[in-house]
Amino acid sequence: MQKRLAWAITGSGHYLRESLALLQSLESVDIFLSKAAAEIIKQYGFQPLLDATGHRVYQDKTASSVPVELFYEGKYHTLVISPATSNTIAKMAYGFSDSLVTNLFAQAGKTRVESIVFACDTAPELESEAPRDNMVKVYPRDIDLENVTKLKSFAYTSVAEDMQQLQQQIMQRLANVHQTGVEPTL
Repeated sequence: MQKRLAWAITGSGHYLRESLALLQSLESVDIFLSKAAAEIIKQYGFQPLLDATGHRVYQDKTASSVPVELFYEGKYHTLVISPATSNTIAKMAYGFSDSLVTNLFAQAGKTRVESIVFACDTAPELESEAPRDNMVKVYPRDIDLENVTKLKSFAYTSVAEDMQQLQQQIMQRLANVHQTGVEPTL
């Protein structure tokens, strides 16, 4: 059985367009959408970009996050969460698993599946895409930045702070998995 890449999307527009473009370049991916992600994708007009990826899409529609069972079945070699909101980062940093995405992260860790997280709030000042192609300045709070730092200390987890890092980490991970057939640690 060939293992797949799991990719979770949260409710952020920050580099969402770029995340969807990166997804289009990848094979053997299952996409998991939080409830907020499903809303944001429509609000930003990105549904055609999601559809163009051609990947299976699972939405957060169950109280117990039923798709998480795929991790127990060993279907995935890596979990990518991009983009990840400050809310999701905070929940993951403190061990909450009360949504599809946070449950995926928790179960990936418990089953020793590597996670790559693109955190939206990684600098004191950022520019982010808002709906209708507007760019806005955002100023993450100290607690948001602290939660990203905390998440970096987790086993089986790497945090990308920009799209270039995200792409590099994914490509390196895929190269390692395909070259060795072994799921190395990040």
